[in-house]
Parts: sequence; structure tokens; C-alpha cells
Amino acid sequence: MAENPFFAPSGLPYQLPPFAEIREEHFLPAFERGMAEQLAEVDAIAGNTEPPTFDNTIAALERSGRVLGRTATVFFSLASSDSTDGIMEIEKRISPELAKHSDAIRLNRALWARIKQVATDDQEEAWLLEKYREDFVRAGADLSESEQARLRELNEELSKLSTEFSQNLIKASADSALVVTDPKELDGLDPAHIESLRKDDGTYVLPLLNFTNQPGLARLTDRDVRRRLYELSVARAPQNFELGARMAVLRAERAALLGFPNHAAYSVTDQTAKTVEAVEEMLGQLVAPAVRNARKEAEALAEQAGFEIEPWDWSFYAEKVRQARYEFDAEATRPYFELDRVLRDGIFYAATRLYGITFTERPDLAGYHPDVRIFEVFDEDGGALGLFALDPYARATKRGGAWMNNLVDQSYLFDEKPVVMNNLNLTKPASGATLLTYDEVNTAFHEFGHALHGLFSAVRYPRVSGTNVPRDFVEYPSQVNEMWVTWPEVLANYAKHHETGEPMPAGLVAKLKAAEQFNQGFKTVEYLAATLLDWAWHKLAEGAEVPDAEAFETAALEAAGIAVREVPPRYRTNYFAHIFAGGYSAGYYSYIWSEVLDAESVAWFTENGGLTRANGDHFRRELLSRGGGMDPLTAFGNFRGRAASIEPLLARRGLG
Repeated sequence: MAENPFFAPSGLPYQLPPFAEIREEHFLPAFERGMAEQLAEVDAIAGNTEPPTFDNTIAALERSGRVLGRTATVFFSLASSDSTDGIMEIEKRISPELAKHSDAIRLNRALWARIKQVATDDQEEAWLLEKYREDFVRAGADLSESEQARLRELNEELSKLSTEFSQNLIKASADSALVVTDPKELDGLDPAHIESLRKDDGTYVLPLLNFTNQPGLARLTDRDVRRRLYELSVARAPQNFELGARMAVLRAERAALLGFPNHAAYSVTDQTAKTVEAVEEMLGQLVAPAVRNARKEAEALAEQAGFEIEPWDWSFYAEKVRQARYEFDAEATRPYFELDRVLRDGIFYAATRLYGITFTERPDLAGYHPDVRIFEVFDEDGGALGLFALDPYARATKRGGAWMNNLVDQSYLFDEKPVVMNNLNLTKPASGATLLTYDEVNTAFHEFGHALHGLFSAVRYPRVSGTNVPRDFVEYPSQVNEMWVTWPEVLANYAKHHETGEPMPAGLVAKLKAAEQFNQGFKTVEYLAATLLDWAWHKLAEGAEVPDAEAFETAALEAAGIAVREVPPRYRTNYFAHIFAGGYSAGYYSYIWSEVLDAESVAWFTENGGLTRANGDHFRRELLSRGGGMDPLTAFGNFRGRAASIEPLLARRGLG
């Protein structure tokens, strides 16, 4: 297949993948060739008769696998964002093969022997060398032949289960959607939103987003409809309960094989937290005050409702209490949050003011779906920085949630500039403007913070490019970018009525800001409940039998002191894609761990004048540009001037 577009680098600007040329039948041949080529390259590195050096061993590994890298990048982007039955079948077939391929490299004894002999005096090379050594040890390079054989079996099985878990969730977003025949049942939703849900057969379908607390629960006036929506949310993809439990048991066995008491201990050793004890100490400071706040909030909601509320009532009556206390209706902000204005006059504007970068839309460049928009990004001096792609809308072929991924990693090794992508899950209107909720605006700014981390990367090697940092650090820059959502200068520039162009009234802005700490007990408890559920699954010891997942959930939350009847976890086991299909196993704590750094950084920006070029340059130079090319906490210290403390976070969440 000489015409296979993956066999050679893309000729498009910035090596953007040639999506218009790519067909499903290209993937398997490209995967097969890519894996074969990389194994041959690895064998040549391992069999090199020259003494091992950084260039002929580590840099050579960085240069290997180019066809495979291009193929996998595009394939898994599609598997998440625009999947099909064909893509799903390829994913089932290729995922275990990729797991075996990774093991073939990491468990290559001759290669490992060379890596152990490499020495370098270069600081960036030394850091990358240490990362490679950690990777190989954690992958089982020092295990015996029999232990490695079992490890290969575990990795292959876990890969299959993870793929099945993920695909079940994509299907469940449609299969478990709320379906009504009478639009009156959707009373409380915006009429344009209701119209966007109407299908050709006359039914109205409200698909599920990726978390427990569906947005409709805050607006739907019919309590029974809210109950149905909630029950569909928490019961979706029921087959995933068993899959998740099985994966947790297999991960426990693998951790023991690698010399760890459980998967949590294995997972955290290469993070900034380093130890189980450090994570548990931080979480332990949050549980009691969060639960106390949530119980107070529940009392206020029950008083408003006139009865003891259920989980499907919380958001609805929280909005009523918010309106009563702050005279603030979150729905009143939607007309001022039109997608294109949020993007151009909010997200891009803040980035221009901070970093001097500018954006030019490139309609001549195509994504994998017509909804994808592509922008060229330029530095202040006019120099080309990279491409930014945005895929804003939900669809049946797209997984829930929001995320950033790279289509091309920045590296000086290949002289490649970054191509980064943000995925959102906004409801696409049947016609007219796309209006966002305040939470959706926050999410858009958050994901663009990840994009900036990728765009500003200035490192030599792809292994440490951009967001290739510890998982409990990666959310930090994105959380910092959320601070500009309500920064007065930024908000005034984008929060304008989509029809009249009038700015958001000062009174509404004041109410929005006054209400920001409202419901923090609920938000913190639902997050901590998911975090501690993740932690409980991954503290299972070797030899544990596969538990009944629902009973395990109940016991885990009660044992952690986070069981609040009215506040379910943000994710239950059956749809906890972060930990069973997304690389966050024993790592969901990282959001609040990163928020400690985020809260400190927001304080620094505020103390130093906020939205200024000097501040942006300092953050970019000391932190965003570093990628994973140095110790991340050292980079944070260079930016902040000292280590972080938890007090700003406690104050932000009302837990002090």
C-alpha cells in the first residue's frame, strides 16, 4: 500500500495529519508496518557493537517508531472523537498487539543492558535518561523470564478490558439516553435546547455526559423526569462494573509482581506525590470539612424544597437556593456566553494579552470531522508557533467529557512544531448560536490551558514534550488558565449578549462572582468520593478475589468517611473512564493535588498585577516551556519563588 498516508510524513503545514486522505483500511497495515519497523530499529540499537552513548541509545530510541507514532496518534484521536463500528473493531484487535509491542521493547534485556551503561553530563539528557530508566524498571525490565511472561499476559488482558470498557461507554451515551415523546417533560430547558434534542421519529433524546450529575438535573422541573435521568446516569454500561473490578484485581497482581504492595503504590512513585502517604495526608485534610459543608448545604436545600431531597433533587434546589441567596440564576448568563465570542474574545484574547500570541483560522486545513476548526498560532514576533484544533460538539461517535491531545509533539530533535487539539462536548443547536453554561466556559478555558502547555513546549525530545509530565502535575497549568474566565478585563471583552452585543450587566457579573463559592461542599464531596473510590480500587492487595463492584463502592465510601447519601461520586465504577480507560488509575487525586499549585499560582498572578505580558512571559519561560524536561516541582519553585502550601486551596473551596 504505497499510497498509505501513514507511511511518510504529512506534507501539510506543521505535519497536520492528512485526514481527507485517511481511510479505515489504512490503519491495520500502518500499525503492522510501524510495529515491525520499530522492533527492527530497537534490535539495531540493542545489537550495536559500539559502546552505549546517549545518542546511539536514548536519542536513537527517541528517533524510532515514526510510522507507528503517526498511526497511533490519529487512530486513538478518532477512537475518542469520531469512532465507528470499524474503528471499534480495529481498536479491539490492535490494543493488545500494542501492549505486546510495548513489552517487546521494555523487556528487551540487551537494550536494557545498554541503557544502564549510558552516561551524560548534559542536564536535559540526564533527566531524559533517568525517565527512560524509570520507564524500563516500572515496565519489568529487571524481572525474571517467568515473571516477565506473566507480566506480558497481564498487560495484554488489561489492554483488552480497557478497550472494552471504553467502547461500552461510547455506546452507553446513546443507548442510555433519556428519551421522551412529550417535550413538556423537558420543561425547564431552554426552548432552543429542547428543539436540538428532537429526532426524526418525533422523540426527544437527552444523551448522557460522562459524569453522574447531568446538567439537566439543574433545570428540569418534573421531579420524576429528573429521577429517570439520574437513574439512567448512574446505571449506564452495567457490564463495566465487572470489567472495572476485574481490572483492579489484575493491576494488584501486576503491582505485586513489580515489587509494590498495591497498584496505588506503584502508580504514585513516578508522580510528584511520590508516596501513598503523601496523597492520603492531603486528602485527609479535605474530607471532614468538605462533608461538613455538604451536610449544611443539604439542610438548606431540604428547607427550600420542603422535603428530604434525593440525589436527583440537589442541583435543581441548589439553583433555587442560589437564586434566593444571591439573586443569581445561572441560566441568565447563557445568552452572554456564545461559543465564538468565548473562543476569540475570551480564550484567545487572554492568551494574546498574557503571551503575545495571535491566532488565524485556517479553513483550508481539514480535521477528521466538519465540526473541527483549525487555527494557526503565531508568536508576538510573527514567528510560527503551531496549530490549534478545536472539536467543540458532542455526537454519538464521541466519548463524553473534555480533553486535550497532541496530533504532533513539539521537539527540536525532529524540528517539529506542535499541533494540539481540544475536545469539548457542547450541545450543537439545531440552528442559531451555540450558548454555553458558565461551567462549559470554565471547561473551555481549562482545556486551552492544556493546549498552551503543548504549544509553548520548547524541548529537544518528544518523550518530555508539552504535557508529557507527571499525571499529578499535568492538570496544574490548565487549572491556572481558568482564572481568566472572570478576570474583569477578559470577561468584559467576551461576555456580550449574542443578539444585542450588550455587555453582561455589572449586577449580573457581581452576582456571578458572589455565587462562585456556593455549593462548594457538594462539588468537593462528589470529587473526593470519586477520588477515594479510585484509591480504594487500587489499594487492593495481590490475591484479592474480584469483588461485587456495587457493594465494594458502598463499603469504600463509608470507610473513607465520604458517604453522603445525597451526593454520589462524580464517577461511579461503571463509567469511571479516567481510571479504567484513561490512564488515571490511582491518579484521580491529581486534580486536587494540582489545584494546590494552581491556587498558589493564581495568588501569584493576582499579587503581581494579573493579566500582563511580564507575568505571562515568566509563567511561559519558567514552567510552560519546560514540558517534562526537568523536575516539575523545581519548575514550579522557579516560577513561584517557593514551595506550595495548601492554604490558598482551602480558602478557595471554603474549607479553611
